[in-house]
Amino acid sequence: MAWKLAPALATGCSVVLKSAPQTPLTANAIASLVHQAGFPRGAVNVVPGGDECGRLLVKHPGFDKIAFTGSTLVGHEIMEEAARSKKLKRVTLELGGKSPAIVCEDADLDKAVQTTHLGLFLNQGQCCCAGSRILVHQSIYDEFVEKASKAANERVNLPGYCDKALEQPAFSHITGPQVNQEQFEKIKGYIDAGKNEGMCDDIVISSYRHIVISSYRHIVSRELFN
Repeated sequence: MAWKLAPALATGCSVVLKSAPQTPLTANAIASLVHQAGFPRGAVNVVPGGDECGRLLVKHPGFDKIAFTGSTLVGHEIMEEAARSKKLKRVTLELGGKSPAIVCEDADLDKAVQTTHLGLFLNQGQCCCAGSRILVHQSIYDEFVEKASKAANERVNLPGYCDKALEQPAFSHITGPQVNQEQFEKIKGYIDAGKNEGMCDDIVISSYRHIVISSYRHIVSRELFN
């Protein structure tokens, strides 16, 4: 959100911020802070809503630029709609990806586990740059998987809004919930699909439903956002 608001406001542009339907509270809090800071009326406008709301905003002739963070599928739709507009609207897209971390043969394994662990578990993996794919050199593979599995098992699972969870720093050993049941079921579906594809020999699942996957099928090539 900040990556999109700050440059637009710094260059004198007004902004309409459409929040994701699963997470409207953050955008509402930003709106409150903008008001408290004394921004001119209309400089920042927050419009909560679902998919149809987003489509209407993309099609609206009053916008010159669209900046979107989300799925590749929706990114395609936005590009198509922008191309059809009379203005040929400018578009910036930050879409789903699966860029891997690469752990080489001579890597400091403890540091590699710590770094990749943070890349995956930050915000329960619900992060546009989550490092949920790791390519490890064969000679250190077994040791890396063992250390990574141990780190996952040592995490503490807590409800998202309990006092202990809220008191923790952003980069802690605490794991909170997924944003909703739908996302949880999507994650579980990918794990089940991995098992059905014959990956179960290399899946390590802890009591807190964390996983380390070593095989290379569609579960490893698609962004799970978790």
